[in-house]
Amino acid sequence: MRKVMVKWPHWAGYAAAVWALGYGALGLYWALGGSGFPFGRSDPDWEPGLSVLGEATPERAGPVIAVLGVLGAAAGLALARGVRRGRAVLLGFAWAAAVVLTVVVTDNRVLMLVAYAPLLAVFAFTGVPGGQPMSELVPWSRVNLFVVLVGGLLWAMAALAYQRRTAARCLMCGRGAYGPARWATPQAARRWGRWAVVVAAAVPALYDASRFAWAAGIPLGITEEFWRWLDESGLRWGGLFLSLMGLAGAILTLGLVRRWGEVYPRWIWFRAGRPVPLMLAVVPASIVSVIVLSGGLTYWRLRMVHGFDDWGMWATWLPPLTWPLWGVALAAAALAYYLRRRGVCRVCGGGGLREAEPAAERG
Repeated sequence: MRKVMVKWPHWAGYAAAVWALGYGALGLYWALGGSGFPFGRSDPDWEPGLSVLGEATPERAGPVIAVLGVLGAAAGLALARGVRRGRAVLLGFAWAAAVVLTVVVTDNRVLMLVAYAPLLAVFAFTGVPGGQPMSELVPWSRVNLFVVLVGGLLWAMAALAYQRRTAARCLMCGRGAYGPARWATPQAARRWGRWAVVVAAAVPALYDASRFAWAAGIPLGITEEFWRWLDESGLRWGGLFLSLMGLAGAILTLGLVRRWGEVYPRWIWFRAGRPVPLMLAVVPASIVSVIVLSGGLTYWRLRMVHGFDDWGMWATWLPPLTWPLWGVALAAAALAYYLRRRGVCRVCGGGGLREAEPAAERG
């Protein structure tokens, strides 16, 4: 069999180590009195419950970040080199870093900026309406959340590569000598993947419905006074924009179980009939699932602080409480799509006829 170089598993550990060392250096800088500490009361967006680091200070958090950065750099190098001694500790550290950085430290501002990214791109050329500087819309404290998110994704990649390498699994597809588990076969993934897609497409519907209603002049789930303020400020159209983005996302989610999600349809004339690249669907869906999960957990923190008794404004806080379910379902849907479509591995040759999905199942 011809050899195929699998690139990302070889550099993921080194990349995680470099990120950890760089962010650790920032922690040391903040600990020594440097400016720009993005957490705690110095965050311009600060409010109780928004961030798990809402009460952090550079004097206390800076040294911790610096120490964790050094430990992370050492752990990243060990992962990259496939060190087997202390495997459980290394895996635990790597996966914990991935979860904490992608889901716990980040918050709903990442989701907001991603959703408004098209508008921000326009504002970069036309200016923000009202003359507000872009630096106020995208301050360092928000940019830092993306830096943290990237670090978490690098740690997830490093952990996955190391886990596969030290378990004698293929670095490309993750299959072992005995093939995939029963739940990971294409047939099984199609069955449970359908349910995951249904949930992932349905959960945000309540949020979208309320914002569509506001745009139509119906104060669904809010007071008349609040709706008038939305109308006068123009923010109801911002809600409509988010709902349209959500609707587009729901349609793309359905593509994870539809034929047009695997082969470009005719209306995409320049690619019609060609296979949709596997990772073109898996990577964005996976990243969005993490961002949605983090955003949903933020709203739970906020409600734990502010309470659940403002039922006159339920549309502003109740729908986002379901977003953790949305995030988990979308991640499962992306995984099912990957398991169905990964096919025969170019490296190990796994996924032959015994694993192939019958044509009748594909529909």
